[in-house]
Amino acid sequence: MIEKINLNNILFLDIETVPEEENFNSLDAEMQSLWDLKTQYQRKDDFTPEEFYDRAGIWAEFGKIVCISVGYFTIRGDIRNFRVTSFFGEEKKILKDFNNLVNNHFNQPQHLLCGHNAKEFDIPFIARRMIINQIAIPDKLNLFGKKPWEIAHLDTLELWKFGDYKHFTSLKLLTKILGIPSPKGDIDGSQVAHVFYVEKDIDRIVTYCEKDTIAVAQIFLRLRREDLLIEEEIIHV
Repeated sequence: MIEKINLNNILFLDIETVPEEENFNSLDAEMQSLWDLKTQYQRKDDFTPEEFYDRAGIWAEFGKIVCISVGYFTIRGDIRNFRVTSFFGEEKKILKDFNNLVNNHFNQPQHLLCGHNAKEFDIPFIARRMIINQIAIPDKLNLFGKKPWEIAHLDTLELWKFGDYKHFTSLKLLTKILGIPSPKGDIDGSQVAHVFYVEKDIDRIVTYCEKDTIAVAQIFLRLRREDLLIEEEIIHV
């Protein structure tokens, strides 16, 4: 029962990713060929590999992380706060900083990680990019040899599915139907690469990522039938 989980023990998270190179022609010939093979089913005959490259950020082999936003509750008595912070900049530093946070502050058996579609996207993407960047994967992300009930991950999409595994509900739709203020601002996921490479506006991406992290926490509260966070309870650090 999610109502029994101590909110203080959950690390909420969201990531933003972009293609590892700004454009297809920046890839070496072998990577171009591998991209062609990797995406041939998704592209069919509608797009060339080069035309499809703007979607490379959804694959860890061809993308990279430009921001990880995290949030956690601090509840003392009747005072509830939700603290949000972000890691951004060079990818290896992002991953090391996130790794340090998890290992130093969310490494106990009772601690959980939570995101929207995080089991399918955010957490595997982080783990794969850590391996590529030769960073040790924290135990909370390393699933090898663990039984299902030992995996310390919560997923608001999975909680909403109620076992209906063919069902997908976006974060934006779920916040709308649950009466949660929309997390989306002036950009969406498809525009992150443009904002990163062309506009070079990482602050805009960080704001977008933090809004999503807050939205995940709001959904979790709604699933527990608890009051939503108000602006005064949210602290950006």
